[in-house]
Amino acid sequence: MGEVSITASCIIRQHRIYRNDELLWEASQDLNLQDFLRAAYDRFSGQYPKFHKMDHLCKLGWLAAEVLLKEPLDYPPAEVGLILANKSASLDTDLRYYDTVKEFPSPALFVYTLPNIVMGEISIRHGFKGENAFFTSDHFDTELVMSYVQQLFDENAIGAALCGWVEVMNEQYEVILHLVEKENKL
Repeated sequence: MGEVSITASCIIRQHRIYRNDELLWEASQDLNLQDFLRAAYDRFSGQYPKFHKMDHLCKLGWLAAEVLLKEPLDYPPAEVGLILANKSASLDTDLRYYDTVKEFPSPALFVYTLPNIVMGEISIRHGFKGENAFFTSDHFDTELVMSYVQQLFDENAIGAALCGWVEVMNEQYEVILHLVEKENKL
């Protein structure tokens, strides 16, 4: 039985992207969120046309996973869990969708009116098929997320997990994503 630990991290906030506490890239603070996300996509991926259809929440989570998983994980798809949390759920997109129903509802926005869609976008991109959960709370409840992840490891339901906080509301956002793995000790 091994101990669970964070083996990599990605933080996206204030138009900066960090991997393992190292600043990888910084964009002008003058950019709006949409332009920042597009510039970050061009910098770190640029090969996933579906990105342009995603809402801000999905783009942020997806970008963090791209940065975090520069190298593919060495686990079967069913052994990679995904546990995320945020404060606003999908309210940022819900409000934009509500604005469209005054005239003609936008099916493109409606698709993203659930917060767990970000997990689907990450899972599709990386082929993950393991356990997943999305929590909402007023703050990043690391104790809740880590106890849930620990339980999944204890039950041998996963071999690795991406877990963290993916929050966006209007132009305010923050992503803290961790790769958690079990260290096997002899």
